[in-house]
Amino acid sequence: MTDNTEYRVLARKYRPTTFADLVGQEALVRTLKNAIETNRVAQAYILTGIRGVGKTTSARIIARALNCVGPDGKGGMTAEPCGVCEHCRAIAEDRHVDVVEIDAASNTGVANVREIIETTRYNPTSARFKIYIIDEVHMLSTAAFNALLKTLEEPPERVKFIFATTEIRKVPTTVLSRCQRFDLRRVEPDVLTAHFKNIVAKENVTAEDEALKLIARAADGSVRDGLSLLDQAIAHGGGNVTAEFVRAMIGLADRAAVVDLYEQVMKGEIRDALDSFERQYASGADPVIVLQDMLELTHWLTRVKIAPELADDGTMAAAERERCAAMAEKLPMSVLTRTWQMLLKGVDETLKAPSEKQAAEMVLIRLAYAADMPAPADLIKDIRSGHAAPSIPAPSAPVSAPSAQSGWSGVRVSGNTAPVLQPSAQPQETVMFNSLADIAAYAYKQNEMMFAYNVENFVSLVSFEQGKIEFFPMERAPHNLAGEMVEKLRLWTGRQWIVSVVGHQGGQTLIQQARANSENLKKTMSQHPLVTAVLKAFPGAKIDTIRLKKDEQGDDDDYGYGFDGFAAAPAGEGDDE
Repeated sequence: MTDNTEYRVLARKYRPTTFADLVGQEALVRTLKNAIETNRVAQAYILTGIRGVGKTTSARIIARALNCVGPDGKGGMTAEPCGVCEHCRAIAEDRHVDVVEIDAASNTGVANVREIIETTRYNPTSARFKIYIIDEVHMLSTAAFNALLKTLEEPPERVKFIFATTEIRKVPTTVLSRCQRFDLRRVEPDVLTAHFKNIVAKENVTAEDEALKLIARAADGSVRDGLSLLDQAIAHGGGNVTAEFVRAMIGLADRAAVVDLYEQVMKGEIRDALDSFERQYASGADPVIVLQDMLELTHWLTRVKIAPELADDGTMAAAERERCAAMAEKLPMSVLTRTWQMLLKGVDETLKAPSEKQAAEMVLIRLAYAADMPAPADLIKDIRSGHAAPSIPAPSAPVSAPSAQSGWSGVRVSGNTAPVLQPSAQPQETVMFNSLADIAAYAYKQNEMMFAYNVENFVSLVSFEQGKIEFFPMERAPHNLAGEMVEKLRLWTGRQWIVSVVGHQGGQTLIQQARANSENLKKTMSQHPLVTAVLKAFPGAKIDTIRLKKDEQGDDDDYGYGFDGFAAAPAGEGDDE
């Protein structure tokens, strides 16, 4: 004879019906029991936590506790609902007319909330309280939350609200302030393992302790997730749950391959590491998952490095635990932290790359090459002791602390303190500079146009000596102007220059001096007889540009005045003559 009884999954079959049945939520249970026993029940509760820790289940238990009337029908609110009265049975079967459970994910609008508000005006049909359980309440729209505020703050005497959410940060603070909040914790693996042992005993199933520990760890604190995995393991194992099968089921069977790959990378064996990765990829492994597994292994090794007793991990086979524990003992903490950072960045790069496989291979290559690098502490120790002379390239610009003045973050030096300078190669040409103008002119000669422009326009010179310059950077000066000046002068003169940036303005910039000289020359030239005659002949004309040129006899010391042109603007015409 065939048994037609419908099978109920473990997560539903063993759903708690009383506070005593709740697993790992002692703080919640104690607080709610005391509130019910002392008749200090709030008008609204909000329960938050990860999926599967008992938020909706707790809400139903609260509803039963508030509406239970006892087996004889004469009882009051109780922290231990009987489970046999009409209200307890109706709530458990989700058919009680006064306990309304709403899924906010499919009822997000303000119209849905208004329906709730309208029904709160009426007294409960048969129960002590009319209770609204709103699951995933963070899915409500802003308008829906706003519509609910007034009713939530001052609900009718016989109405209670219980909210559940996995995203507490998405719930407005105006709603949170009107509710008593309970944070349901992740259930510890040891507690989950004990819970699973009780269930397999009731189900007459044989299960290895290590298998139950693996399921508890894979559940990540969620009772429902753990029960779903246990249900799957029982079904596949035919009533016999083994650790080996559970490892294969939850994806831990290839942990040995990940350990092999990690060990090869840490030894710098690039070819072997790429071959191992290729084999995993060919067998269907996702490149991102491989890197994430290596990231998880790095975290495990780091924790074991700090606390060796943590090596007793049930998620690994004994042989792998021994290998990883030995690896954690050998790898320095600096290498582990560096590997963590590189893998963390590598996972992000792989997710964004056009080819995940190629990106993952590049991450492995970087890791393998970095494995040959000495630890920073060892490198500093060797340099100080003189046992090693590593080739470290000198910075291309001097380094100095930035000044608080004017927000300019180039080389800032006050008083007689100079920036630290690094030795450099000998210059190609040795020259002598006696002024800032010499520097600008030589820069133009060397085709360093941008540097020459910056020197002319942004350097307010305070003092100039051989080997020492003090200046004030004008507005919009490049941040690295002082450092660039040091580098150029060192290259051109073959000696170190001290370039200091001061906080007070000096003289005019070269471009300002040129403009002032041009104006003075124009005033002088306007008094020249020839110029006076021209200006008189062309009313409204003005001197536009003055160009000095050698006289016809070619005497270098005898210059005559030539005119590049006049900008004539006779009244009413505006034509240039």
